[in-house]
Amino acid sequence: MRVRMRVSGFEKRVWPVLSDAKIRKTKVPEKPQKLADSYGLHLYLTPAGGKFWRYRYRYEGKEKLPSLGEYPHVSLADARALRDEARAILVSGNDPSKVKKAEKSAAAIAPDRSFEAIARDWHKLNETTWTEKHRGEVLTSLEVEVFPTLGKLPIDEITALQVLETLRKIEARGAKEKARRVRQRMSAVFVYGIAMGICENDPAAQVQKAMAPLKKGRQPAVTDLLECREIIKRVETTPGHPVTKLAHRLLAITALRPGALINTPWSELNGLDEEDPVWVLPAERMKMRLHLKNDDARDHLIPLPAQAVEIIDALRKFSGRQPFAFPNSRHAHKPMSENAIGYLLNRAGYHHKHVPHGWRSSFSTIMNERHPDSRAIIDFTLAHVPKDKVEAAYNRALYLKQRRELLQEWANILLVDQMPISEVVKTPRRVFKSK
Repeated sequence: MRVRMRVSGFEKRVWPVLSDAKIRKTKVPEKPQKLADSYGLHLYLTPAGGKFWRYRYRYEGKEKLPSLGEYPHVSLADARALRDEARAILVSGNDPSKVKKAEKSAAAIAPDRSFEAIARDWHKLNETTWTEKHRGEVLTSLEVEVFPTLGKLPIDEITALQVLETLRKIEARGAKEKARRVRQRMSAVFVYGIAMGICENDPAAQVQKAMAPLKKGRQPAVTDLLECREIIKRVETTPGHPVTKLAHRLLAITALRPGALINTPWSELNGLDEEDPVWVLPAERMKMRLHLKNDDARDHLIPLPAQAVEIIDALRKFSGRQPFAFPNSRHAHKPMSENAIGYLLNRAGYHHKHVPHGWRSSFSTIMNERHPDSRAIIDFTLAHVPKDKVEAAYNRALYLKQRRELLQEWANILLVDQMPISEVVKTPRRVFKSK
């Protein structure tokens, strides 16, 4: 008999549940007969005495009825487990029948011909040319976005349509830029497979023009001096941890990349020259190709204005005993989250108006307007690589005096009538603790 049960305030009908005893007692029918279990699972009886498990479901509006095996070789418990596995695949947005067919196909070939195996070989071959962060991002994107659907398939049997379906799922989340990065990485794997003689074409290259259009724009930035001053005021009167506010002010007056700032170890800021302090940012922490990161000649020198030294001195009271100048508020042995300064700006009312990286645009725009003949000096201050390779190799000492004057001028005009540092650091929300 059918029973009813209450689930989250709604009445849910539960179909008759089979038992081994009921199956054994059922006689061979004169016509095909179904013994229903639950959630689409039933036992199909034939006049010839056959008993076959079937699972009924709908995918994209079409009814599917795959066989799960013959009873008693496949027990009632096994049939239910197979049904639950198929239901889980269905919930993930895939067709259980197609997934099972792909798994059988993959099992029939050598494991090293699957897309996942070739992708991992490609990744291992190239990982020495990438930074640690980029290596992780590349592999994670493939593991999360590609391997679950295409990883087990033979690389030479994957079609352009299958690649496009995988990318469409990423685009559907609004991650269009990520979808394009994943396509590029998939294409690189196929090209590697072609070079190894494992496949003959690159379906990821074929779908490039079929992807959703991506409208690129510059990161939001305020480039009016008076408005820039207002940002500083509003941020420093917005509730937030003093260390985050100090990080924001230092970011604004040095025009550093946010990632370089928040990952600063105290070892780089200790022992600065009192008269002409210069912060040496090692090339290994700069945004550049891996083979350049061990070149000391590419270290970025930041002649610090007086206001920057004042910020660093105030910062020592909060994190001076920690490895990082800007530690994570929950895990002091780790650097601050890349989002911390951005969230502070958002709370101050600058969501989609000004981002942490925007201070580089603010500095460049305003100082180029004030000093139109100093573009090269401003570019060096921003650590933009010169087109002249010889000049780039010796940029440590280039324009250091002029860059100091520029940064000091920028700090002076930006911090007019701003809150004293002693006020910014009052009443911290949380004290950093050692690990």
